Amino acid sequence: MAYNTMAFLLIFLPAALAAYQLTPGRYRKVTLLAASWLYFWLMSGNLLGYLLLTTGAVYGTARLMNAPAVRKKEEDGLHLRALILGAGLVFVLGLLFYLKYDSFVISTLNRLLAWGGSSVSLTVPQILAPVGISYYTLEAVGYLLEVYWKRIAEEKDFVRLALFLSFFPQTLEGPIARYTDTAQQLTEGKPLTAQNLESGALRILWGLGKKMIIADRLAMIVKPIFGHYGEYQGVMILIGALAYTMQLYMEFSGVIDIVIGTAKMFHVRLPENFRLPFLAHNASEFWRRWHISLGTWFKNYIFFPVSTSAGVKRWNRFAGKKFGRNTARITVSAMALFPVWLANGVWHGPQWNYIFYGLYYFVIILAEVILEPVNRKIEHSCQRIGQTRSMAAGSALRMTWNGFRIVKNWVVILVGEMFFRAASLGAGMHMFRSIFAGAEVQKLTDGTIQGFGFSRADFLAVICGTIVVFLTELVFDRKKLDEEWILRIRTPLRWCVFYSLFFTVSVFGAYGTGYQPVDLIYAGF
Repeated sequence: MAYNTMAFLLIFLPAALAAYQLTPGRYRKVTLLAASWLYFWLMSGNLLGYLLLTTGAVYGTARLMNAPAVRKKEEDGLHLRALILGAGLVFVLGLLFYLKYDSFVISTLNRLLAWGGSSVSLTVPQILAPVGISYYTLEAVGYLLEVYWKRIAEEKDFVRLALFLSFFPQTLEGPIARYTDTAQQLTEGKPLTAQNLESGALRILWGLGKKMIIADRLAMIVKPIFGHYGEYQGVMILIGALAYTMQLYMEFSGVIDIVIGTAKMFHVRLPENFRLPFLAHNASEFWRRWHISLGTWFKNYIFFPVSTSAGVKRWNRFAGKKFGRNTARITVSAMALFPVWLANGVWHGPQWNYIFYGLYYFVIILAEVILEPVNRKIEHSCQRIGQTRSMAAGSALRMTWNGFRIVKNWVVILVGEMFFRAASLGAGMHMFRSIFAGAEVQKLTDGTIQGFGFSRADFLAVICGTIVVFLTELVFDRKKLDEEWILRIRTPLRWCVFYSLFFTVSVFGAYGTGYQPVDLIYAGF
């Protein structure tokens, strides 16, 4: 029952809204928690028990850290709070490791043993992981760290904490929220309003359009190329990488639109997860605009703690005196970035191509850190030319340089997403080599793409839809607008927008006889 299905949109969501509204205000948080646990059970069955186990462990750890007896021990110089935090993190992350990575680690050990000539073979367990475990685990870890650092007080209301970890719109794909982002909103119990329902419905329709009109059509190209990558090379591999990159963006951002719209109906504002990522000038900026909540989590709980740790500070002082400030800056960046990008790769799943994907961005972003002085010199040169010669010349140079950086970043993104989507690291390497093995430009016109089931009408729907999405999101971003702005325009025009979205999705959406439903990509992480 994914968020884009009729079962969710026409049955579960209306039932949850009705139950919420009919419940007295002070008990609405209980109804919302029951709906969230029910949704989780419908998606994962008895694996709901793992979510409950994590919730109980997180609640107990936070309460124990701030118990009077523990605080007294802390005052006496015993680091009991740190030990309790460590035990809680080991339990929560250990549960994630057991459910998601146990089989991967044992399979890797078996390959190493076989490579070393050993006849020993460990049994690989077949373990099912509940949906959303990577998302709610990060939220749980962030909450425990915030309590330990005394940025927030421990939550005494079990329902509020449980709802923070299991709010059903966030179950499958996030966004990953901080406790201060949503916990208070989730339990206020405000009644439904026409404005929130309209605003939420508008955002849901927008997300459905991106998913059903664009992403699901692009899947018709992506699946055969990545599934039979050995049969293609050159331009076809590039088309596959481009199609997957756009499919991933349109689906993931579209589902997040549905999630944010659904939450808004319950008076909950979730953090945005995308902001025109393909206009980024470099990989660092791309990740500040793509999957924003994940990047923010890594920045808050890995990058900053590592970069401000005593050991890194000591190295920074030593390296600055011994090797110079620039070398110190680069090495400190490497020490802080490496765990971030290793964790990013591992978080996405137990596959080597995901780990490679994380380390790929580590290398790219570290290279950007190294080349930052060169980039600053070029920008200063453009500015100086604008001041000494003409503003037009300086502006033209800046536009050319920025355009080059965007195109260069597109290459970085496409290569990264190709490895990300590949069936394995070996498959990704094969596809990368195949780009240079031959052009195969003739496949653009010999009916190969149409043989995937991708017709000219599908092509037009994807191109027109992508242009509309890009221009609309560009205008809304530049003007600082959101869907609530549409609610303030005149009623006839507002309803034209609603009906246009509804009929566009209904007419041009990929569904119906012969249509193969496309699973949510990020629901698997």
